[in-house]
Amino acid sequence: EVQLQASGGGLVQAGGSLRLHCAVSGFTRSLEDYAIGWFRQAPGKEREGVSCISSSDDTAYYADSVKGRFTISSDNARTTMYLQMNNLKPDDTAVYYCAADYVWGTRCLNHRNYDYWGQGTQVTVSS
Repeated sequence: EVQLQASGGGLVQAGGSLRLHCAVSGFTRSLEDYAIGWFRQAPGKEREGVSCISSSDDTAYYADSVKGRFTISSDNARTTMYLQMNNLKPDDTAVYYCAADYVWGTRCLNHRNYDYWGQGTQVTVSS
């Protein structure tokens, strides 16, 4: 059974930092074959891609709104993925989700391409 477990959210002041974690398990294929991604959803808004690493390579992609502030990473086996979030802004407030699936290239930023999801973790940035 595929499982993703997200953690690390919280309340932080604008300009602060948080690091999200996501533990991944249960894939029958090598985890390195899978894309991993972070997504977020604010109240009343559609879920949006924040950052992802494409299947079968280490290319990372970022939404324009987080470039230069957020960094995605994982351990070598992709059993744990991270999202380092610096210089947080109130607009970053949302429920953050991790996801994994077999997705290539920039398509890994599209939440519709994922079947496997972790539960969300709330990030709240106060002004």
